[in-house]
Parts: sequence; structure tokens; C-alpha cells
Amino acid sequence: MRGWRRWAVGAAVVLLASGLLAWFLPARWAVAWIGPRLHGIRLEQVHGSVWDGRAGQVLGADGRAYGSLRWRLSRRALLGDMRLRLDLDGPSLDFGGELRRPAADRLAWRDVRVRADLAELAPPQALSLGQPQGVLAVQAPEALTQGGWPLQLRAQAQWRDAGLRTHNGEVALGNLQFEAEGDDGLIRTQMHDDGHGPLALEGRLEASPLGWRLDATLRPRGGDPALRRWLATLGQPAADGSLYLRRQGGLALPAGTARP
Repeated sequence: MRGWRRWAVGAAVVLLASGLLAWFLPARWAVAWIGPRLHGIRLEQVHGSVWDGRAGQVLGADGRAYGSLRWRLSRRALLGDMRLRLDLDGPSLDFGGELRRPAADRLAWRDVRVRADLAELAPPQALSLGQPQGVLAVQAPEALTQGGWPLQLRAQAQWRDAGLRTHNGEVALGNLQFEAEGDDGLIRTQMHDDGHGPLALEGRLEASPLGWRLDATLRPRGGDPALRRWLATLGQPAADGSLYLRRQGGLALPAGTARP
């Protein structure tokens, strides 16, 4: 009987110690544990607890510094209900959002905001069309992802002072706007300009894990020769300089895309 009591007391002590450790776990211990899962991303100058912590510097796999990171994790995660708030503050990238895990293979994001300086973040000649310039600002009130792909999505984006750095020089595009909605893994994005820039744009992009399809009309508003030369690399412009693009890749998407 005494042996049973000693075992019970010992087990209670171990459980209590484990609970206290989990409750007050220092953030630097947690970072050391999850480090191999961050795909080369490193967190430095780590302070606080696993529940409310901060990394003074976030470094990418290439050593690039992205700024400081603040996180708040609900202790309900101990009961299997993960609720995480992330805020990244950097000179070329800002990010914020709330994350939940409604199922083992799904992530639910809310109130996501992103501001990215594309000239700083995009590698040189990242795209055959040119290196993106300008600032991309994104707001996504909600997104549900599975395997990294959005099953459901509501988002708006503005590409401010949009441009491309090409082998032939800079191409100014103006301010471009995007609205995306998606259900069942099919994302539909409307794209257009603000009505005042050098490029008039009206288009639609559909994408799913199986493929994508783009229909867009691009037209120069002025006589910018750099813009006209760039448009000519995409196809044969009409007499008024406008260009209709139809591109697709992957498998066939559901019918319903109309020419803008």
C-alpha cells in the first residue's frame, strides 16, 4: 500500500512539474525544439515565453534579415485548440494575422495583412517578364488552407507604383488592384488598374491545384515606349496598342471564364 502511495505521489509531482514547465516554457527552449521544422529560417534574440514571445531578428535560409517577430499563443493549445497571433515587422516585409488549426491538415487564417517591398524581396530576374518593383499590400479577412493551398479565400491586394525591371530598362505599370475569392480550392481573381496610370488593365485569373487560366486586356494610356515594347514581348498588339492575353497551364479548369 505504501509503495502504491509513493508511486501516486511521484506521478503527481511529475505531472505537476510537467504542467508548470509547459505553462512557463521559455521561448528559447521552444525555438531550439522547432528549429529543424522552420526550413532554414532562424529566430535570433529570442525573449519571453512560448505563449508570449519575441524574436529580435528573423533570418531567412539565405541569411537575409526580415525584421522582428512577435507571437502570442493561447494556452488552449494544451487542450488541442491552437490559436496563434503572429506579427512580423521589417523594413521590406510586414506581416500580421491570426492562425487556428480546425483540423489536422487545415489552417484557418483571419485578418491577415501583408506589406512587401517587391524590389527588395524578389531575387534578380525572378520572372522572365522582369523583376517586380513597387509595394504589394494585401488584406485577407479569412483564408482556409490545406497543404499550403487555399480552399476558401477572401482577399484584396494593391500593387502600388507597380513596375518591372527588365533587360531593356524600367517599365512603369501604375497602381494595380486585385480582388480574390475562392471556394472548394478554386480561386477567382479580378484584376484592374486605378484608372489613371500608364497601363489600363482588366482581367481575370482562375487557379486551382490542377491548373490556372488567365484572360486579360492590357492597353497603354500614353506613349511610353518602354511599356509598348514590353507589351510587344507578350504578343501582337492591336492597332490601338491594346493586347488581349489568354494563358493557361495544368489541367482544364471548370467552365465559366469569360473574356473581359
